[in-house]
Amino acid sequence: MATAFEKELADLKEKVLKLGSLVEKAIIDSIKALVERDSKLAVKVIDKDPEVNALEVEIDEECIRLIALRQPRAGDLRLITTAMKITTDLERIGDLAVDISERALELNEEPQLKPYIDIPRMAEIAQGMVRDSLDAFVKRDSSLARDVLTRDDLVDNLNWQVFNELLFFMIQDPKTTSRAVKITYISKYLERIADHATNIAEMVVYLVEGKIIRHMAVPEKKKKA
Repeated sequence: MATAFEKELADLKEKVLKLGSLVEKAIIDSIKALVERDSKLAVKVIDKDPEVNALEVEIDEECIRLIALRQPRAGDLRLITTAMKITTDLERIGDLAVDISERALELNEEPQLKPYIDIPRMAEIAQGMVRDSLDAFVKRDSSLARDVLTRDDLVDNLNWQVFNELLFFMIQDPKTTSRAVKITYISKYLERIADHATNIAEMVVYLVEGKIIRHMAVPEKKKKA
């Protein structure tokens, strides 16, 4: 039978998953608002952000309470501190989804510059990284977390591809500059979402293996390539 503390830790993980679900949906909806030129959906993403912020605060307060009252050690302490760090990254992902929605609102007021191809691909990869890093957290699966790390280069490469393509548009026709710059912003936001997912995955490795790999992730990825 689970102890009261074990139930509290289980509830904590559930709240982290709930926050993750909210920001995943925000990513999906922000890109859908862009691709389908659905400004109402973009506004919904923006309006949902206070819920994300409130849940982040709630999780942080719960983590502090557990540390103060339960005085956890070893693995349990790592779990709680990991949850605190993960929620910070998730909240920032939510902010980036809001940023995408704000650019979508602006772009939807102008003629579409080009079909969106690489942006949805970037979003799909980044969202998958967020989802899998959270699955790795819940399952304490450091192998899955390390797999997430390997995908960051895919998003980085697409970001450069988008930038170079839009640079060509701007050179060919300066009138496209405003729209092209806004799309490059969206590409950069997605690249940053992938970075935050990478941070979460690195924290999962720390949770499971007790290893801090923040400055080792890139060399490891290159070694596997």
